[in-house]
Amino acid sequence: MGPVHQGNNYIGPGATPSLTSSGHPASFQGQLSPPPAQQQVALPPGSQVPPPANNLNGLCAQPSLPPIARQDGIPGPVSPNPNLQQLSAQASGPGYHPQQSNCGPQMAGSQLSYPGAFSGGPAHLSGPQQKKLDPDSIPSPIQVIENDKASRGGQIYATNARGQVPPLVTTDCVIHDQGHASPRYIRCTTYCFPLSSDMAKQARIPLAAVIQPFAVIPPNETPLYVVNHGETGPIRCNRCKAYMCPFMQFIEGGRRYQCGFCNCVNDVPPFFFQHLDHTGQRVDHYERPELSLGSYEYVATLDYCRNNKPPKPPAYIFMIDVSYRNIKSGLVKLICDELKTLLDKLPREEQEESSAIQVGFVTYNKVLHFFNVKSSLAQPQMMVVSDVGEVFVPLLDGFLVNFQDSRSVVINLLDQIPEMFADTNESETIFAPVIQAGMEALKAAECAGKLFIFHSSLPTAEAPGKLRNRDDKKILNTDKEKTLFQPQVNSYEPLARDCVAHGCCVNLFLFPNQYVDIASMGLVTLYTGGTLYKYNNFQLDADSPRFLSDLRKDIEKKTGFDAIMRVRTSTGFRATDFFGAIYMNNTTDVEMAAVDCDKAVTVEFKHDDKLNEDSGALIQCAVLYTSISGQRRLLIHNIGLNCSSQLADVYKSCETDALINFFAKSAFKAILSQPLKMVREMLMNHTAHMLACYRKNCASPSAVSQLVLPDAMKVLPVYMNCLSKSCVLVGRPEIPTDERAYYRQLVTSMGVADTQLFFYPQLLPVNSLDLKSDAIPAALRCSEERLSEGGAFLLTNGLIMFLWLGVNVPPELIQGLFNVPSFAHINAEATSLPDLDNPYSKKFKSVLKHIQNQKPYAMKFMIVKQKEQPEMLFQQFLVEDKSIYGGASYVDFLCCVHKEICQLLR
Repeated sequence: MGPVHQGNNYIGPGATPSLTSSGHPASFQGQLSPPPAQQQVALPPGSQVPPPANNLNGLCAQPSLPPIARQDGIPGPVSPNPNLQQLSAQASGPGYHPQQSNCGPQMAGSQLSYPGAFSGGPAHLSGPQQKKLDPDSIPSPIQVIENDKASRGGQIYATNARGQVPPLVTTDCVIHDQGHASPRYIRCTTYCFPLSSDMAKQARIPLAAVIQPFAVIPPNETPLYVVNHGETGPIRCNRCKAYMCPFMQFIEGGRRYQCGFCNCVNDVPPFFFQHLDHTGQRVDHYERPELSLGSYEYVATLDYCRNNKPPKPPAYIFMIDVSYRNIKSGLVKLICDELKTLLDKLPREEQEESSAIQVGFVTYNKVLHFFNVKSSLAQPQMMVVSDVGEVFVPLLDGFLVNFQDSRSVVINLLDQIPEMFADTNESETIFAPVIQAGMEALKAAECAGKLFIFHSSLPTAEAPGKLRNRDDKKILNTDKEKTLFQPQVNSYEPLARDCVAHGCCVNLFLFPNQYVDIASMGLVTLYTGGTLYKYNNFQLDADSPRFLSDLRKDIEKKTGFDAIMRVRTSTGFRATDFFGAIYMNNTTDVEMAAVDCDKAVTVEFKHDDKLNEDSGALIQCAVLYTSISGQRRLLIHNIGLNCSSQLADVYKSCETDALINFFAKSAFKAILSQPLKMVREMLMNHTAHMLACYRKNCASPSAVSQLVLPDAMKVLPVYMNCLSKSCVLVGRPEIPTDERAYYRQLVTSMGVADTQLFFYPQLLPVNSLDLKSDAIPAALRCSEERLSEGGAFLLTNGLIMFLWLGVNVPPELIQGLFNVPSFAHINAEATSLPDLDNPYSKKFKSVLKHIQNQKPYAMKFMIVKQKEQPEMLFQQFLVEDKSIYGGASYVDFLCCVHKEICQLLR
């Protein structure tokens, strides 16, 4: 290995870098050196073998690790576009030893699986012996996260300047809106756009914004102001229709304004006129949210309503699959019992005493049962619709009711449903007609709303949308694999389109114990802005808490209904591509039957002309929606970015977390039409292109054997590798097709914080919890090398939580968390920890609660004991290591990227 460059500081033989406590050179802060900040890692290019580095001067944090042989750069023959899967298969990798036998007591010894290490030593390898690349000498995502927390955590971040890069999504701070939307609402892949399309093509950095329009704002930040201009409605530019915002320039004494988006000069309406001060700013600038803030709402007028009529409050329809399995498992009773208390918690506006949302109830198996729960009835009435080919709503009056008015009838119904179907033998179900029925009910009531569908099996009954089991392992890694992610029948797409047209959002709670074809069943949910929840092999005792938590959270979420979003831009660029739980009838209108606080839409921009450094690149996102009380509103978010003719400025302003969100969504869309191998290669090529362009145009000169990474992108390779080897992009017979389709759908609507954790999980050392403080211990890198036999570690990715326990974990920790005397007594089947009155248990539970509260899904909790079978599953989440399914380790991926960069620069 050659010398290592970090920032612009040279660390070579004889130099002694100052070390931070984690064994990283202190000069990881590239921003201290003259721009551009960069990090250089010595990597073997091509098949050249650099001289062995006997002197990494303290960069090795683990001197106890024996030297392990390493092939020249990349194992195996290399094609011009090396395919990761082949590469990693040819490495005699550490990966997983199927019997788990090498995970023995010599944890720090030569049999340790960890990135870039080749277990067993030189016998496996061709090529000269070489020191392995020390994982501590390559950029660490944890270090980047911790550095940002140290420099920006707990501070106030004011959005008062165009193009400033916000704190990372993992950093807690207080955001003050001072003219640009909070990063909670909008994050960009770069905060400085290249001036021309030629520059953009050269760098190949995607220009995108991840917009989470209803993001939750913490209590210590100001909620959105609502602007009401009465019957005149919001003020808009006559030409481009952009809404009044801080980017409008007032001229001629305040009588006119120039639009920041299209430069059109507009008259100021008389009621809105105000004088300008000596700086040219209106004297009421700070009194009007639409002039001084990046985000605010407008009350919409009738022009913005369907058929020019004020909307009705939305409705929630609960649709329960009462087939044999759901009755016998106790699921139907569980749902009915929960709804009795949950219906009191329906969302409402702050000033309202009770919720305006109406509710309705349907049960189904092969036929549909509608219930009349009108308040004047003594008993609920059931109406059966058996013609599922042509679904109609058998009653209008009494189907959708106000829960408070019809409380006794509804409670009566919820008591009766489990008994009514107790003796059922019907195991076949329908599905598409259920959605159709809910949509027709909302349409007839002329209101938007949500369907909550609780369903458990493949819909095989004779009806529209009938599905067969098409899960075929033989087509994995062939050109036909993409069909597994496409709906198998073409009736779901038009159904989704009709749902969106009538403001009907579909939330689907699935309880499968075998293949249910999520690619088909989840389609309507995806297109209508709904959420998909899945509980495999549902067990009442083990899984109820998670399911009920998800249901409660979903019902109480802040949501906009019957929504349409438009993204406007200043001249020179435009929005070209949209990714999310959305439907698009044309190229500009993003339609969402509903959009909740966790849903994000990722928008890609392209140049259509040259940009201007002075005016920058301006973006306005407007969401027209119906509130939970039935008020039509416009939610506006504005953000201004810089533009530059210098590529270095573009690279300096990048945000890796937003880039990964974009790459994940675009890759997960691409697999519908392209072979997975090609999608993985495209990710690798894209990474290499971005870094090669930086190296060629921005970096200070250095030896070819150096991999040079821009400071803002130094952990991009580790995230891109995590994405490339995620189960969605890797076709293996061991990974269920439904699991892949499920994750694909979830990621498609995730915001930046959720994709960040999903692709690079958080690994916390539980044994170093400080019982006296509220602090959570700093996370560790996701590698088996970081685990220890005497430790306990919590790993979480936003959907699942593992508590990994080493064989020598201290007895007091075991006693404190499990109330059992030893490791052998721990029940690994448990899905939760007992509530114990001791400091260990209380502290650990508070950590779990803190992590859970930040995420939209209730996470499945699993206990993993070292050397036992479930450890295989856990190890898939140690993303810096080589994967059991053939994905490269971080070190190997970095070598592949470096090799590709070298070829591009030839």
